[in-house]
Amino acid sequence: MSWLRNFILLLLGGLVSVGNCLPQDTRTQACRFLQSQLLLENTTILSSTRVLALTNVTAIGTCQQEAFVSTAICRVEFVVNTTSTSAVHAEAWLPDVWYGRFLAVGNGGLGGCVDYRNLDYGASLNFATVASNNGHDGIDGQVFFHKAEVINDFAYRAIHIQTVVGKQIVDAYYGSPHHRSYYLGCSTGGRQGTQAALKYPDDFDGIVAGAPATDWNHLLGWAAMLARHVGTPHASTSPSFIPPSLWDVVAAEILKQCDALDGVEDGILTEPDACEFRPEVLVCSAQEPTEDCLSIPQVEALRKIYQPLYDTEGELIYPRYDPGTEADGNAQAAMSGSIVSYTNDWYRYTIFNNSSYDFSNFSVKDVILADQINPGGISTFDGDFSEFKSMGGKFLTYHGRRDELIPSGNSKRVYDLISKTLGMPSLDSFYRLFLIPGMNHCVDGPGASNFGQLGIPSNVVNASSHNVLLAMVDWVEGGIPPDTVVGTARDSTQRPHCRYPQRSLWNGKSFICQGSMMVFLDSSS
Repeated sequence: MSWLRNFILLLLGGLVSVGNCLPQDTRTQACRFLQSQLLLENTTILSSTRVLALTNVTAIGTCQQEAFVSTAICRVEFVVNTTSTSAVHAEAWLPDVWYGRFLAVGNGGLGGCVDYRNLDYGASLNFATVASNNGHDGIDGQVFFHKAEVINDFAYRAIHIQTVVGKQIVDAYYGSPHHRSYYLGCSTGGRQGTQAALKYPDDFDGIVAGAPATDWNHLLGWAAMLARHVGTPHASTSPSFIPPSLWDVVAAEILKQCDALDGVEDGILTEPDACEFRPEVLVCSAQEPTEDCLSIPQVEALRKIYQPLYDTEGELIYPRYDPGTEADGNAQAAMSGSIVSYTNDWYRYTIFNNSSYDFSNFSVKDVILADQINPGGISTFDGDFSEFKSMGGKFLTYHGRRDELIPSGNSKRVYDLISKTLGMPSLDSFYRLFLIPGMNHCVDGPGASNFGQLGIPSNVVNASSHNVLLAMVDWVEGGIPPDTVVGTARDSTQRPHCRYPQRSLWNGKSFICQGSMMVFLDSSS
């Protein structure tokens, strides 16, 4: 590949990597040569095309038709055969102005969609950015049915492969090697980033992994148990089922009982783990039943929902559903009377290999079974970050306290697991967790939930104090770790978010970070 690098250096004068402006035709020629001349193992470059800023391009796969390109790039589409029965389709977006930084972005859900929004976000911040379809196309799990290698791509291999091949493409195009490598993802993307640190600790210098879907099999089993608590899949005839109108009543009562615990009544629970919700106050009176009260079976369902899930031996399987989360309509999906699609597909097509399984008899035993099978080693629940740490890697994670899909307590649990495994009371030297009051899953919510974690216009602030990706660059390249992350709410108000185990306190005028959290979770499983 050295001859190609020398050729491109000749074309570009070796100036691209420092961001100098070059004629468009020169860049176009250098980009085009990648497809015709760059040969990489098990890889086919499908196209390499110069794309001007403010352009829509045709997306690959079935997830979306078009993708917006906000800055001028060389767009490289490629496919890597991971085995004879599996392949990863990916794209590299290589901006004209580049400062030697590589960025890989992850996926979401069951993960068969290229994350074009964050491809563009990374390129707009001058990262050479790579994303993939995670080894399959589409959003459902039927593609996993009896396909072990496709599962392996999804569980651990795709991010590594897109990174290894992507770096070679980046280095060839710019004519010089990248000097720092970063990762950005949330949810499944957060799990992928965690898995990368554990399995491939030299892939990235800095990882930003939001709301990680770690302890994957237990997480999806926990979601199934939420549904079972309200009578799913026979919710229409179950006395435990709670209709949407009553969830509004539950949400109001939780705020009534717990909103003021943080010192200010603002509709946000800063520390949901401090909320000991007493659902029995909502029980209907036999003398005066109303539409704003619950039956005893419904109250018992709430008790189960708002407590951690344990196995038959009393061992923790997964933390509880965060009080305050139910205030968002999307949060009620797990208790809607249907099994959440991620859980439905994962258990049908990878655990039971039974496409007609209906969850009528689903129980904690099935949750345990799933983790014993652990397809593709997907669990991602391991505290041994020693190699990643020893290589100088930095890890920044965040989690909304109103996350409707993944309890924020699980991120505390993972932090404590790493702390115990490494024998480090504080992980501040390489691993920082920021808990975000009032934020839903990865984004949105009534809290100060915008801090550069995803590439949406309202979320891009070009300051490391307000942008976790730029904060990671400061930490890796400047040795300046983020003490707080400043988020911006819908109404433009701002709030500093504290790193665990600090706690966020109201001082009468604003929230400040102080001391240690008073609530810790058992990290065993």
